[in-house]
Amino acid sequence: MQYRKFGKLDWQTSALGFGCMRLPMLKDDTSKVDVPESIRMIRWAIDQGVNYIDTAYPYLGGQSEIIVGQALQDGYREKVMLATKSPVWKIEKPKDFHTLLDEQLTKLQTDHIDFYLLHALDKSRWDILMEQNIFAEAEKARAAGKIRHLGFSMHDSYEAFLEMVDGYDKWDFCQIQYNYSDENYQAGVRGLKYAAAKGLAVVIMEPLLGGKLVNPPEPVQAIWDEAETTRSAAEWGLQWLWNQPEVSVVLSGMSAMSHVKDNVFAANRSGIGTLTDAEMVLYERVRKTYDDLIAIPCTKCEYCMPCPNGVDIPGNFAIYNEGLMYNTADQARRRYGHKEAGSRASDCIACRICEDKCPQHIIISEWMVVVDEVLGGDVAYRSSL
Repeated sequence: MQYRKFGKLDWQTSALGFGCMRLPMLKDDTSKVDVPESIRMIRWAIDQGVNYIDTAYPYLGGQSEIIVGQALQDGYREKVMLATKSPVWKIEKPKDFHTLLDEQLTKLQTDHIDFYLLHALDKSRWDILMEQNIFAEAEKARAAGKIRHLGFSMHDSYEAFLEMVDGYDKWDFCQIQYNYSDENYQAGVRGLKYAAAKGLAVVIMEPLLGGKLVNPPEPVQAIWDEAETTRSAAEWGLQWLWNQPEVSVVLSGMSAMSHVKDNVFAANRSGIGTLTDAEMVLYERVRKTYDDLIAIPCTKCEYCMPCPNGVDIPGNFAIYNEGLMYNTADQARRRYGHKEAGSRASDCIACRICEDKCPQHIIISEWMVVVDEVLGGDVAYRSSL
């Protein structure tokens, strides 16, 4: 296993961290976690040198922390650093922070959390936490030895990320969504470098964009096939991250032992600056190819919004485009089916008010028909009207 610097701390993390959000489910009851297999996978990874285990209060309906606690018995707790997250949306008064933390310690069967994160922050939630003076409560927990290091995970803009990083001077680490397809999304590469320059360790989530980069469409796979070094699409995604010195650890949510083995072996081959110039050119070509696969040239500027009939115009377009780009039509159809009633493409009445406002001159009313036919049924994808 390769190990990497973890910010300003005098400790090195394994290149690969085990993210416990997507553990295997029972084949005969996909609503339940396969606990014995999950424990086997986690322990096998630790035996191979993985020393960063990440979970959270809401993962798998609250079961993830319990399963991780079971997996870390029999001497495994002493072999790893354990990360979990405070469900800050449940905190209404200062006492709640400690009540939730104590519940997590019980579920995890441990007396301390090595890396504790304020979970899934955005600007509005950050403002609430500042008003609650959440850091005073976190410092009490740290002084009591219940948590060792404090960080946060976030899903918001680069500007919001900077405000969070600079808003507290005792952060040890942060967790961001980052991959070669999302290089400039949310915190992005600018946020990565900014946090690292301030001494924070940077933990990477969604390295494969929720699995969207694992089974690429044919034009993308053809580019990877040109490389002198043979790698799976998943490993291409992971190696891009490990190539960067600011990346501390890459989390992978693994739902099968084959995923664990593949990722551990990839981590063993990882290193800073190991990708060649020719390989970096391939990433640029892949990124451009994905962009070229976008059917609807929506930039999410939202000039078309609000729709007088309640349709989520950019949201529908984003689902459609991603299903085409990443060859994930089934996922796109599920996401579309879960959209709030009244906001789907099928609710468009073709008033065309939005079309006069669209700077990309998209014929929105006609695309809405296509989006609903494809995502609301089983019609094949179209890349043009």
